[in-house]
Amino acid sequence: MKTTITHNAKEYQIDLSKPLDISIAMTSGKNNVNAWYISEPKMEPHTNGDFIGSIQAGSSTNFYDIWFNPHAHVTHTECVGHISKEHQSVNQYLKQFFFLAELITVTPFEEKEDFVITREQLKKGIDGKTPKALVIRTLPNETSKLHQQYSHTNPPYILEDAMVFIRELGIEHLLIDLPSVDKEKDNGALLAHKAFWNFNGDIRLGVTITEFIYVDDDIIDGSYFLNLQVAPFENDASPSRPVLYKIG
Repeated sequence: MKTTITHNAKEYQIDLSKPLDISIAMTSGKNNVNAWYISEPKMEPHTNGDFIGSIQAGSSTNFYDIWFNPHAHVTHTECVGHISKEHQSVNQYLKQFFFLAELITVTPFEEKEDFVITREQLKKGIDGKTPKALVIRTLPNETSKLHQQYSHTNPPYILEDAMVFIRELGIEHLLIDLPSVDKEKDNGALLAHKAFWNFNGDIRLGVTITEFIYVDDDIIDGSYFLNLQVAPFENDASPSRPVLYKIG
Protein backbone atom coordinates (compact mmCIF):
# COMPACT_ATOMS: atom_id res chain seq x y z
CA MET A 1 0.00 0.00 0.00
CA LYS A 2 1.80 3.08 -1.24
CA THR A 3 1.17 6.53 0.12
CA THR A 4 2.51 10.00 -0.62
CA ILE A 5 4.28 12.05 2.04
CA THR A 6 5.01 15.73 1.58
CA HIS A 7 8.18 17.01 3.22
CA ASN A 8 9.55 20.53 2.65
CA ALA A 9 7.19 20.98 -0.30
CA LYS A 10 8.53 17.81 -1.96
CA GLU A 11 6.50 14.63 -2.42
CA TYR A 12 7.83 11.16 -1.56
CA GLN A 13 6.31 7.72 -2.19
CA ILE A 14 6.55 5.09 0.54
CA ASP A 15 5.05 1.62 0.79
CA LEU A 16 3.36 1.21 4.18
CA SER A 17 3.10 -2.54 3.66
CA LYS A 18 6.91 -2.90 3.84
CA PRO A 19 8.06 -1.56 7.21
CA LEU A 20 11.64 -2.00 8.34
CA ASP A 21 11.45 -2.32 12.12
CA ILE A 22 14.70 -1.23 13.82
CA SER A 23 13.59 -1.73 17.42
CA ILE A 24 14.69 -4.42 19.87
CA ALA A 25 11.81 -6.24 21.51
CA MET A 26 11.84 -6.75 25.26
CA THR A 27 11.56 -10.23 26.70
CA SER A 28 11.51 -11.56 30.25
CA GLY A 29 14.77 -12.93 31.54
CA LYS A 30 18.53 -12.71 31.31
CA ASN A 31 18.64 -13.11 27.51
CA ASN A 32 17.21 -9.61 27.13
CA VAL A 33 19.55 -6.77 26.18
CA ASN A 34 20.75 -5.00 29.32
CA ALA A 35 22.88 -2.11 30.58
CA TRP A 36 23.46 0.12 33.60
CA TYR A 37 24.08 -2.54 36.23
CA ILE A 38 20.51 -3.58 36.98
CA SER A 39 18.79 -6.95 36.84
CA GLU A 40 16.86 -8.30 33.88
CA PRO A 41 13.27 -7.28 33.05
CA LYS A 42 10.48 -9.41 34.47
CA MET A 43 7.06 -10.32 33.09
CA GLU A 44 5.09 -12.33 35.64
CA PRO A 45 1.43 -13.22 36.29
CA HIS A 46 -0.08 -10.85 38.83
CA THR A 47 -0.95 -12.53 42.08
CA ASN A 48 -3.50 -11.47 44.68
CA GLY A 49 -4.40 -14.02 47.30
CA ASP A 50 -5.50 -17.15 45.43
CA PHE A 51 -5.61 -15.29 42.12
CA ILE A 52 -2.80 -15.93 39.65
CA GLY A 53 -3.12 -14.01 36.39
CA SER A 54 -2.30 -16.86 34.06
CA ILE A 55 -4.63 -19.05 32.02
CA GLN A 56 -2.21 -21.94 32.51
CA ALA A 57 -2.64 -21.48 36.28
CA GLY A 58 -6.43 -21.57 35.97
CA SER A 59 -7.31 -17.90 35.43
CA SER A 60 -9.77 -16.80 32.74
CA THR A 61 -7.21 -14.30 31.40
CA ASN A 62 -3.49 -13.64 31.25
CA PHE A 63 -2.88 -10.65 33.53
CA TYR A 64 0.85 -9.95 33.78
CA ASP A 65 2.90 -7.43 35.72
CA ILE A 66 5.94 -6.05 33.88
CA TRP A 67 9.05 -4.62 35.54
CA PHE A 68 11.65 -2.89 33.39
CA ASN A 69 13.72 0.24 32.95
CA PRO A 70 13.45 1.87 29.51
CA HIS A 71 17.08 3.05 29.57
CA ALA A 72 18.42 -0.41 30.35
CA HIS A 73 16.16 -2.97 28.74
CA VAL A 74 14.63 -1.90 25.45
CA THR A 75 14.72 0.44 22.47
CA HIS A 76 13.78 3.76 23.98
CA THR A 77 13.42 7.41 23.03
CA GLU A 78 14.44 10.11 25.48
CA CYS A 79 14.08 13.87 25.77
CA VAL A 80 16.16 16.47 27.60
CA GLY A 81 14.37 15.44 30.79
CA HIS A 82 16.89 12.60 30.94
CA ILE A 83 19.57 15.05 32.14
CA SER A 84 17.56 17.99 33.54
CA LYS A 85 16.49 18.72 37.09
CA GLU A 86 12.96 19.50 35.89
CA HIS A 87 10.56 16.66 35.13
CA GLN A 88 10.25 16.78 31.35
CA SER A 89 8.35 14.12 29.45
CA VAL A 90 9.17 12.72 26.03
CA ASN A 91 5.44 12.15 25.59
CA GLN A 92 4.89 15.91 25.77
CA TYR A 93 7.78 16.95 23.52
CA LEU A 94 7.49 14.39 20.71
CA LYS A 95 4.42 15.55 18.78
CA GLN A 96 5.35 14.65 15.19
CA PHE A 97 6.14 11.09 14.17
CA PHE A 98 7.27 11.02 10.52
CA PHE A 99 10.69 12.35 9.54
CA LEU A 100 13.06 12.21 6.60
CA ALA A 101 15.97 10.15 7.92
CA GLU A 102 19.44 9.22 6.79
CA LEU A 103 20.91 5.83 7.72
CA ILE A 104 24.70 5.68 7.93
CA THR A 105 27.09 2.94 9.02
CA VAL A 106 30.14 3.79 11.10
CA THR A 107 33.06 1.78 12.45
CA PRO A 108 33.98 3.39 15.78
CA PHE A 109 37.54 4.71 15.84
CA GLU A 110 39.96 3.38 18.44
CA GLU A 111 41.24 6.13 20.69
CA LYS A 112 43.38 5.10 23.66
CA GLU A 113 41.22 2.51 25.48
CA ASP A 114 37.92 3.65 23.92
CA PHE A 115 36.10 3.29 20.62
CA VAL A 116 34.53 6.56 19.52
CA ILE A 117 32.47 8.08 16.71
CA THR A 118 34.08 11.22 15.32
CA ARG A 119 32.91 14.36 13.51
CA GLU A 120 34.85 13.32 10.42
CA GLN A 121 33.11 9.94 10.25
CA LEU A 122 29.67 11.52 10.55
CA LYS A 123 30.43 14.22 8.01
CA LYS A 124 31.58 11.60 5.50
CA GLY A 125 28.56 9.38 6.11
CA ILE A 126 25.96 12.14 5.89
CA ASP A 127 27.65 13.51 2.77
CA GLY A 128 26.08 16.97 2.74
CA LYS A 129 22.50 15.87 3.37
CA THR A 130 20.30 17.63 5.92
CA PRO A 131 17.80 15.09 7.27
CA LYS A 132 15.62 15.69 10.31
CA ALA A 133 16.62 12.29 11.69
CA LEU A 134 19.93 10.45 11.68
CA VAL A 135 20.16 6.68 12.20
CA ILE A 136 23.61 5.35 13.09
CA ARG A 137 24.49 1.67 12.70
CA THR A 138 27.86 0.70 14.20
CA LEU A 139 30.18 -2.07 13.07
CA PRO A 140 30.59 -4.86 13.84
CA ASN A 141 26.84 -5.39 13.51
CA GLU A 142 26.35 -8.82 14.99
CA THR A 143 22.95 -10.14 16.07
CA SER A 144 24.39 -10.43 19.59
CA LYS A 145 23.31 -6.78 19.92
CA LEU A 146 19.81 -8.12 20.46
CA HIS A 147 20.78 -9.61 23.82
CA GLN A 148 24.13 -8.01 24.67
CA GLN A 149 24.98 -7.46 28.35
CA TYR A 150 26.65 -4.03 28.23
CA SER A 151 27.37 -3.28 31.89
CA HIS A 152 31.09 -2.70 32.57
CA THR A 153 32.03 -3.24 28.88
CA ASN A 154 32.85 0.38 27.90
CA PRO A 155 30.82 0.42 24.65
CA PRO A 156 31.60 2.90 21.85
CA TYR A 157 30.21 6.42 22.14
CA ILE A 158 29.95 9.73 20.28
CA LEU A 159 32.55 12.43 20.87
CA GLU A 160 31.30 15.84 22.00
CA ASP A 161 32.62 17.55 18.86
CA ALA A 162 30.82 15.02 16.69
CA MET A 163 27.57 15.67 18.54
CA VAL A 164 28.00 19.42 18.08
CA PHE A 165 28.21 18.71 14.35
CA ILE A 166 24.94 16.75 14.52
CA ARG A 167 23.24 19.61 16.36
CA GLU A 168 24.58 22.28 14.01
CA LEU A 169 23.38 20.26 11.02
CA GLY A 170 19.85 20.65 12.39
CA ILE A 171 19.23 16.98 13.14
CA GLU A 172 16.34 16.73 15.58
CA HIS A 173 16.11 12.99 16.15
CA LEU A 174 19.18 10.81 16.62
CA LEU A 175 18.95 7.02 16.69
CA ILE A 176 21.85 4.69 17.51
CA ASP A 177 22.41 0.99 18.21
CA LEU A 178 24.31 1.56 21.46
CA PRO A 179 23.14 1.83 25.09
CA SER A 180 24.21 5.47 25.22
CA VAL A 181 25.66 8.27 23.11
CA ASP A 182 28.08 8.92 25.98
CA LYS A 183 30.92 6.99 27.56
CA GLU A 184 29.65 4.40 30.04
CA LYS A 185 31.71 5.74 32.96
CA ASP A 186 32.31 9.47 32.54
CA ASN A 187 31.69 10.73 36.09
CA GLY A 188 28.40 12.26 34.99
CA ALA A 189 29.89 14.53 32.32
CA LEU A 190 27.31 13.49 29.67
CA LEU A 191 29.10 15.60 27.06
CA ALA A 192 27.32 14.15 24.02
CA HIS A 193 23.85 14.34 25.56
CA LYS A 194 24.46 17.94 26.61
CA ALA A 195 25.85 18.89 23.20
CA PHE A 196 22.86 17.41 21.37
CA TRP A 197 20.28 19.23 23.51
CA ASN A 198 22.45 22.38 23.74
CA PHE A 199 22.03 22.00 27.47
CA ASN A 200 24.19 24.97 28.44
CA GLY A 201 22.55 27.33 25.97
CA ASP A 202 19.14 27.63 24.31
CA ILE A 203 17.94 24.11 25.12
CA ARG A 204 16.39 22.17 22.24
CA LEU A 205 13.26 20.87 23.94
CA GLY A 206 11.58 19.12 21.03
CA VAL A 207 14.42 16.87 19.92
CA THR A 208 15.10 13.26 20.92
CA ILE A 209 17.73 10.58 21.24
CA THR A 210 16.79 6.94 20.63
CA GLU A 211 19.15 4.24 21.89
CA PHE A 212 19.28 0.45 21.67
CA ILE A 213 18.07 0.14 18.08
CA TYR A 214 19.17 -2.68 15.79
CA VAL A 215 19.50 -2.18 12.03
CA ASP A 216 19.76 -5.43 10.12
CA ASP A 217 22.53 -5.73 7.54
CA ASP A 218 19.89 -6.15 4.81
CA ILE A 219 18.88 -2.50 5.28
CA ILE A 220 21.31 -0.48 3.18
CA ASP A 221 22.60 2.99 3.98
CA GLY A 222 20.63 5.85 2.49
CA SER A 223 17.52 7.98 2.83
CA TYR A 224 14.30 6.68 4.39
CA PHE A 225 11.18 7.94 6.05
CA LEU A 226 11.15 7.24 9.76
CA ASN A 227 8.05 6.59 11.83
CA LEU A 228 9.01 7.15 15.47
CA GLN A 229 6.35 6.25 18.02
CA VAL A 230 6.71 6.07 21.80
CA ALA A 231 4.50 4.50 24.44
CA PRO A 232 2.56 7.36 26.09
CA PHE A 233 4.48 7.40 29.37
CA GLU A 234 4.93 10.75 31.10
CA ASN A 235 8.62 10.11 31.67
CA ASP A 236 11.97 11.36 30.40
CA ALA A 237 12.20 8.20 28.30
CA SER A 238 9.73 5.71 26.90
CA PRO A 239 9.91 2.40 25.03
CA SER A 240 9.74 3.13 21.31
CA ARG A 241 9.39 1.39 17.98
CA PRO A 242 11.23 3.22 15.21
CA VAL A 243 10.29 1.96 11.75
CA LEU A 244 11.95 2.89 8.45
CA TYR A 245 10.27 3.00 5.04
CA LYS A 246 12.07 2.94 1.71
CA ILE A 247 11.49 5.96 -0.50
CA GLY A 248 10.42 5.54 -4.11
